[in-house]
Amino acid sequence: MTFKQKKVKKILAVIGARPQFIKHAPIELAFKGKITLVSVHTGQHYDDNMSRIFFDELKMSKPQYMLQIGSSGHGIQTGKMMIELEPIILAEKPDAVLVYGDTNSTLAGALVASKLNIPVIHLEAGLRSFNREMPEEINRVLTDHVSNLLLVPTTQAIDNLKKEGITDNVYLTGDVMCDMVLLAKERLNNEKPISPYCYVTIHRPYNTDDKNRLSAVLIALEKLPCKVKFALHPRTAHKMEDFGLRLSNYDNIEFLPPVSYFDNIQLQANAEVVITDSGGIQKEAYLLKRKCITIRTETEWVETLVNDWNELAYDKLDSLETLINKKPGAYTEGIYGDGKAAEQIAAIILKHL
Repeated sequence: MTFKQKKVKKILAVIGARPQFIKHAPIELAFKGKITLVSVHTGQHYDDNMSRIFFDELKMSKPQYMLQIGSSGHGIQTGKMMIELEPIILAEKPDAVLVYGDTNSTLAGALVASKLNIPVIHLEAGLRSFNREMPEEINRVLTDHVSNLLLVPTTQAIDNLKKEGITDNVYLTGDVMCDMVLLAKERLNNEKPISPYCYVTIHRPYNTDDKNRLSAVLIALEKLPCKVKFALHPRTAHKMEDFGLRLSNYDNIEFLPPVSYFDNIQLQANAEVVITDSGGIQKEAYLLKRKCITIRTETEWVETLVNDWNELAYDKLDSLETLINKKPGAYTEGIYGDGKAAEQIAAIILKHL
């Protein structure tokens, strides 16, 4: 008697930005030996400190395709990605296309796959900031509405999808970034810093593209009573240079080059407070039990706002010192899962396909 060998499913994953590399690492591990994974790096983040260093540090396989799209306007960047992704997807003939989060790479992969009638899997589905002026919000909403399998990190994300009429093939998985933070915590250096500091990352257009706004953010940080360690995103560095805002003008701020994943976690873990406009860092700070101040008017990670573990301060730059000194309340464990989201995701995808 002979048995027909079961075909191994092939998933094509589209990645292109720092947060997606972090999410992709545990997925790559969980898929090994179960699912054939073909990775396409769009090149949305092309700086070595924002791209290659993560592949090296997280020991990820080199993507089979490197598109090197680079930086440009949203329409041009997304369009270029779609043009280059279509022939790759046609040639690879995957069983599904996996996209992560909310970047232009996410939307480009989802649109191309859906137009080719290939199932779209959206990891980190259902998040909403309810701010349609953010390009990330548009990317999230459109991707969710063309996806065939929606993997959500929180119960709030399920509720968001229900309100938009999306109820089929929605699975609560926990968050793969929780998987990574638990892994990173095993490598942390537990030595206390010599002096207390606040850890800062700022890169969103609404905080960096206007000289007066960026200057106001830097002045507010300069006035803080504790030292500031500022991991400088390439975008922010370029804007400071364009506006003539010299690094040497800010004595209280230590500007750092873009840091690796594990260094970023270490800096957050040892900080008194984390100040950011990044989505992922809000969540990492919560998982590390560090108070976060978010220089935005809203957040997609609404769970972090409970008991003031995260506070929104876009219009409160003059109150940063007060917010830093305000202690958060009770901490809720497990809101982003148990650190085994990637394994669960692999099982769900295999079952679904």
